[in-house]
Amino acid sequence: MKAINTGNTFRIYSDHLKVYDALPAGSYMIKFSETQGFFLEEYSEIEIHEDKIYGVHPDKVEKCLNTFKRTNRSLGVMLSGAKGIGKSLFAKLLSRAAIERGFPLIVADKFIPGIASFIEEIEQEAVVLFDEFDKTFGQVRTANNEASPQTALLSLFDGISAGKKLYVITCNDTQSLSDYLINRPGRFHYHFRFEYPADAEMAEYLRDKIDEEYWGEIQKVVAFSRKFSLNYDHLRAIAFEIQGGETFESAIADLNITNDEDCNYKLVLHFVDGSSMTCHNHKMNMFCTDEENHEFCRVTDSIERKSVEVNFNPSDAKFDAEKGCQIIPADKLDLSCGRNNADVLRTSKPDYLAIYHKVNSKRFPVLGRNHSLSELAGGD
Repeated sequence: MKAINTGNTFRIYSDHLKVYDALPAGSYMIKFSETQGFFLEEYSEIEIHEDKIYGVHPDKVEKCLNTFKRTNRSLGVMLSGAKGIGKSLFAKLLSRAAIERGFPLIVADKFIPGIASFIEEIEQEAVVLFDEFDKTFGQVRTANNEASPQTALLSLFDGISAGKKLYVITCNDTQSLSDYLINRPGRFHYHFRFEYPADAEMAEYLRDKIDEEYWGEIQKVVAFSRKFSLNYDHLRAIAFEIQGGETFESAIADLNITNDEDCNYKLVLHFVDGSSMTCHNHKMNMFCTDEENHEFCRVTDSIERKSVEVNFNPSDAKFDAEKGCQIIPADKLDLSCGRNNADVLRTSKPDYLAIYHKVNSKRFPVLGRNHSLSELAGGD
């Protein structure tokens, strides 16, 4: 039996009780019960299944830990981006590297009133991870007169509480974060924004995952990614199917990869004489491969005096590596003009319709940025 005295209170524990001056290096989950209050429970070991890490993850991990070592206060790191593009992998790499250097990892996976005070009681250097912070701490309703979960943590993130800590949050949607967290380097010194893998990164990943005899399918995957953004979860599943002998067409038809949301595109109708007409914001689903699917848009000249109605099928679009966008040739377009614009198609011969994705991402860059698809696939 062990008797532990705190103030004028004695608690009885078994002989298995161990007392530490500080938390040993390892991973812990914050738990709460009505009878015990807050406590830490040992967490399963951080597992990383990737043999090769793509991108600049290792460099950024070292940057975070070196900055944490140099600073005399707590440090915040924000990881944002869509699902499946590397936030969790980065968090695991950072957590494992921190544990190897002797820091405990503390995981907060849900909001519990009073959790900030509990974390402050841990007066030693540690890494505190809030995974999917926008959901676990951004979509929680509090009782009347209670501060929101994110507001309750602001003083914690200010870096002035006892015990220097490295706070790491991951989030899919920064719009769900408090305005007091964004653009506040005093609270979150770093904000790493994770983008969809670029063409070269996708090609490298696929070459590593599939045998050379299947490399011809890589061109199809990269071209398809220009219509539908592919993350590493998608690429892993696609590579698995191709390695099993499937073509990309058969794999994508059966995989659980669908696009339920329309995206915004800039459409430019180019004429043989070099002139063009534009629709700056057209919403459509480029993932659709239905031959009966048709889109209508209205393109105009620069002063919006002349216009042309364009009817097209998105499945006819092919990626043009030289132009850096999707292309539909003129013979696949159904064009018409109103009475006041009838001269447009009589005097100018249409050449092609260019489709530019409007997402602000390195995945959809300006003209001239991309390598040829054959180069990316590893061909001549």
